[in-house]
Amino acid sequence: MAEVQQSTNQQKVSLYLVPTPVGNLKDITFRAIEVLQSADVILCEDTRTSARLLQHYQIQKPVSPYHQHNEHKIVPHLISQMQSGKVFALITDAGTPGISDPAFLLVRACVQNNINVLCLPGATAFVPALVVSGLPAHRFAFEGFLPPKKGRHTLLTKLAQEERTIILYESPMRLQKTLLELMNYFGESRNCSVSREISKMFETHIRGSLLEVYNYFQAHGVKGEIVLVIEGKTD
Repeated sequence: MAEVQQSTNQQKVSLYLVPTPVGNLKDITFRAIEVLQSADVILCEDTRTSARLLQHYQIQKPVSPYHQHNEHKIVPHLISQMQSGKVFALITDAGTPGISDPAFLLVRACVQNNINVLCLPGATAFVPALVVSGLPAHRFAFEGFLPPKKGRHTLLTKLAQEERTIILYESPMRLQKTLLELMNYFGESRNCSVSREISKMFETHIRGSLLEVYNYFQAHGVKGEIVLVIEGKTD
């Protein structure tokens, strides 16, 4: 029988997952700043991107890259460092680590090695996009980025039958293509909402049917970070 693990914030924490603003730099908690100031090392998805946030809050700590291209290689080293007593804080370019961003491999390794991990509550892009969409928010399916090729058809076929509200991340370069695909699988009349530049100066929410929203972006172009919220199947 597997042994039950218990993890609490009363125990020594060796890894903190720290959400960072998705737009406005003020969208960070006091506790997040305290953790970043107290950690021995801050792991950053892109050290250049994180430098702006750290400099803004005058946080001067050693930083080290942790991203999808090096995480397999450095996880054993990080585990060894935590076992020797070092405390790490992991941040990504924006939002909560692990939500369509690196974190899973390191967290899993910590759990396997009985190392205490805590995730602070904080910013993530899909929650405000869902709440302001006008679509049902009591049940939803978060899918992150669709697979670019392999498995895309299978997933879209499955999602066309999903009754919960569906949330996707998408790049501005691919949004119009994805909206066209969604119309083919879901039908042109399915309601949706596209949120762009959440918590930034030009935050915008475009709501309507898939066809109406597609036509809007055909006419106006697409810029910024995108969250796409789609009505679930209703009949």
